[in-house]
Amino acid sequence: MTKELALSFPQTDGLFPSVIGTEMEITISKKNADRLVGSRGWNHRFFGNSNRNPQNPWGDAARAPYHILDMSWTAYLMLVWNEELEKDQRLVDYATRYADKLITLQDPQGFFPGWIGVGIMNQTPETSMSANFLLKLYGITKNEKYLTSARKAMDAVIENIIPNNRWEDFETYWSCSRVLDSLVGKKIERNDAYKQNTLSMYWTADALLNFYKATGNQLYLQKGQRVLDNMLMFQQTWQPPYIPIPVLGGFGVMNADGEWNDSRQCLFAETIVRYGKELNSDEYVHRGLAALRSAFVMMYCPENPETKSQWEKVYPFFNEKDYGFMMENYGHGGENNAEGLGIGEFTIYDWGNGAAAESYNTMLDHYPELF
Repeated sequence: MTKELALSFPQTDGLFPSVIGTEMEITISKKNADRLVGSRGWNHRFFGNSNRNPQNPWGDAARAPYHILDMSWTAYLMLVWNEELEKDQRLVDYATRYADKLITLQDPQGFFPGWIGVGIMNQTPETSMSANFLLKLYGITKNEKYLTSARKAMDAVIENIIPNNRWEDFETYWSCSRVLDSLVGKKIERNDAYKQNTLSMYWTADALLNFYKATGNQLYLQKGQRVLDNMLMFQQTWQPPYIPIPVLGGFGVMNADGEWNDSRQCLFAETIVRYGKELNSDEYVHRGLAALRSAFVMMYCPENPETKSQWEKVYPFFNEKDYGFMMENYGHGGENNAEGLGIGEFTIYDWGNGAAAESYNTMLDHYPELF
């Protein structure tokens, strides 16, 4: 069903939306006159894009601009599905139509734009995801134009992003941590550093390892390890006494955010282990496994007694029917205490419990000896 949903997203000249949603309606509660917002149902669905963007931040997804990163990541996963789960030429064809459009959007330096028609953040490490996608498509099609474009993109990141630690992406400025949003492309004066996000470090480290595996060029491995080590500076390597749940091994979000145990650790875990295997580093392997374990810490269940206690302090009505409920991270609002402040209030399947389960199953398939 997930695959068929992805294939149902309409393509226009190779481009495609990344969000499906429904029109909403407001009703008034008869009981207490509260305003209730609810979906009008799937008969009133629309295709749109993420509202994490500079054009209409937190606005209407139906009117949001196309985001290259979202399309490249989705197309990449289509190719992974075709390669590891089941062969389906429709997935390859869909991804190829997108790739043919994508390479026409590459600038002379090698970067891909952030959004279509927005004109901001057009030379960022989000390009790494597109390079990774094009490299994978080349491995399937053997069409040299995809490899040429991928190499040019990867070289642009190596030359312009890595030396300056300029790890800016959509989330750095237009998601939950909106502080310093006016400093796009600028360093913060007091510490001579850019506002940095770990997602773009992950995309780059993962892409560089794949380029090394595909070409044998040691430069890609060396640069990839440098980026990985930078990302690992955001891994939680101790248990602070002021945080009442386990956090060892989890990841923070960026250098201007307070969230702990963020769901991104689900993505990071395998990439860290892959570097550990390639470089014969037990430390990297253990760091990757610690990240994977931490991906389950926020889940409400008996196996997490400290977390379970925090949930029940905030929501005393929780019981066994709620086992599996999971917040995307801890301390989302930048504050916490031992009485439940910081535990959260919502769950997202693909940025929480579902992501953790997928990561575990993928790691089990790829590295059964670690389990």
